[in-house]
Amino acid sequence: MRLVSCLLHSSARFNVFKEKRLTMKFIDIGANLSDSVYQGRYHGKQAHQGDLANVIERAKKWGVEKIIVTGGSLKDSQNALEVARTDESLFCTVGCHPTRTLEFEAEGGDPDLYLRKLTELAQANRDKVVAAGEMGLDFDRLHFSPKEAQIKYFEKQLDFVKETKLPVFFHCRAAHEDFCAIVRPHRDSIPGGVVHSFTGTKEEAAAILEMGFYIGINGCSLKTQENIDVMCSIPSEKLMIETDCPYCDIRQTHAGHKFVKTQFESKKKEKFDPNHCVKSRNEPCTIVQVLEVMSGARGEDPDVLADLMYKNTMELFFKDTK
Repeated sequence: MRLVSCLLHSSARFNVFKEKRLTMKFIDIGANLSDSVYQGRYHGKQAHQGDLANVIERAKKWGVEKIIVTGGSLKDSQNALEVARTDESLFCTVGCHPTRTLEFEAEGGDPDLYLRKLTELAQANRDKVVAAGEMGLDFDRLHFSPKEAQIKYFEKQLDFVKETKLPVFFHCRAAHEDFCAIVRPHRDSIPGGVVHSFTGTKEEAAAILEMGFYIGINGCSLKTQENIDVMCSIPSEKLMIETDCPYCDIRQTHAGHKFVKTQFESKKKEKFDPNHCVKSRNEPCTIVQVLEVMSGARGEDPDVLADLMYKNTMELFFKDTK
């Protein structure tokens, strides 16, 4: 009888836990929903039917009220906008990721024309475009775009920020000193921003906070104990939450996995079921797991932390809609 009683008690606690999660509100600040995997294509091969509508609906069931679809180039930003127009909960960014900056001059193209097209795309669609970006520096992947090109076109895009007056969705990887050196002189003309998918040090986080920016946390921000310690050093009022899906899922090998309570049943793409997640393909509903790691490691009430990050995000990206 004691065993049965314990099992019933445990089940009841789980149901209360799940219901509590369903009352939370989230805004996923970085989701690559224009990626072909949500159309069922992996590495150029069709594996199953597109299921983006199912992915969005699943996110809503877990309290994700808004999703910002990331634009990483002119074409990618156009695609992100197209996706954003499929659902009232979706919005997007417009910009050029550091690893794509050679596109500014591809095939003898005019960098000024490329920038003008980004600007026009953002200006003509302000109902859906909520940020400039993804832009910044990534010195971990110089094989895609050399340092000189990344710096040149990051600086060029800050003119785009000045003209559109949009907050910025920043990317910074292994380039902290150069990033700060470029951004600081322009700080007064930047209407706020967030450095997303943060994996830097405590000192680097402090420098970003000193410039008045927010810091975005996802599964890649919580891989190691050092990552977690850095996250814990950031004041709650400067945090945002994201999935960066289909990447950055929280895996069993990650230091933060011990805090994960919510599990999602998944199936391999070969056994696709639209009512389940696809194995190894991250999606916005898993944002609850990011919260569980963050709140568990910080020793903070998940409801309070989720609410504060929601308010932070509304303040930066949706101030005019509150």
